[in-house]
Amino acid sequence: MGIKFSEDIVPLSDLKVNPGKVVSHVAETHRPILLTSRGRGIAVVQALKDYEEETEKHAFMQRIVEGLMDLEEGREVSLKDVKKKLGMK
Repeated sequence: MGIKFSEDIVPLSDLKVNPGKVVSHVAETHRPILLTSRGRGIAVVQALKDYEEETEKHAFMQRIVEGLMDLEEGREVSLKDVKKKLGMK
């Protein structure tokens, strides 16, 4: 999901004039759009589905990193103990 500077940077005035075009663009390309005002970035518009997927990926990766850190620091539990704690055989 790389940005295409020629297509994905949009002045805020363009959003005001034709918001449907901007929304359609992010839905079709699956790339976020950077909104600018006076030449400076002020906000990002992203399709909801893409945002949710990115948020889920980020949370998943964060849990993996936390798990690896737990292993490195010796904080681990055997499968047998987990099953026992959960009341499983």
